Amino acid sequence: MSNTQMSAELYSSLIEAEKKKNRPKYGRVVPVVIILVLFFAPFYYLFVTIFKTSLEYAQNPVLALPQSIWPLWDNIIEAWVLADMGQTAFNSLTYAVIGGVVSVAFAAAAAYGLTRTRLRFANAWFMLIFAGTLFPFQMYLVPLFFGYQKLGIMNSRLGMMLIYTAVCIPFPLLVLRNSIAGISHEIDEAARIEGASEIRIFLSMIIPNVKGALIALFLLQFTFIWNDLLFSSILANNQEVRSIMSALQRLQGIYSTKGPNILMTATLISSFPTVLLFVFLRKHFMSGMQISGH
Repeated sequence: MSNTQMSAELYSSLIEAEKKKNRPKYGRVVPVVIILVLFFAPFYYLFVTIFKTSLEYAQNPVLALPQSIWPLWDNIIEAWVLADMGQTAFNSLTYAVIGGVVSVAFAAAAAYGLTRTRLRFANAWFMLIFAGTLFPFQMYLVPLFFGYQKLGIMNSRLGMMLIYTAVCIPFPLLVLRNSIAGISHEIDEAARIEGASEIRIFLSMIIPNVKGALIALFLLQFTFIWNDLLFSSILANNQEVRSIMSALQRLQGIYSTKGPNILMTATLISSFPTVLLFVFLRKHFMSGMQISGH
């Protein structure tokens, strides 16, 4: 075979390889499209439902486009009144803010004590605290129910804040224990030489270095408490202390004849606080996740 023929065959093979490279890879595109359709299908159902009246929803196909956007305002008012969303949203906001802040603060203090001080049996104390997450929360409901009744904090905001603070401590402790342990101990030693107390070292030296992780953990605990239905449905049945998720459950059970459009509207309203919080603090959340991942 001559050099000219070899060059021609090599050129042809390169052209064919380039064509195959630029050819659409449908085998990869189809699964992605299917995943996107499955992911966005519930959102489509949500947004075509909240713009319908109860009569329109009953008479037309479920996934049909709404005839107008104006029924949304009536749905918002009816959902807000039926679920008493003003009071229940205030309750959930109180539980989520106080429970999230206090649990992360306790976890940070505990992580500092376990990693920066000469605490005996530090690993044993950590395992004792973290062991609470190894069992399902349903195991705690019966003793909590009777214990709350004896203490007189059943159906009270204090009782709800106590349980949310307690259950939200172990995970932040795990994350902050690793983050604080990664900070150089030379900072502590230099501060102690200068006469700084342990509290001053903790507040002025350690906290600023894990600020991103603290914010990220607060967001996660806030979301957990806001979306919780298990504890709120058992320990807070009173209307004055009921959480927003318990109100949605009650709306689904008692006012189901109003139509799914009211329930979907109430669900959308209840999701706004967590979404807005993540939007405004997303930079801190991402930086906190990067810090906790080291």
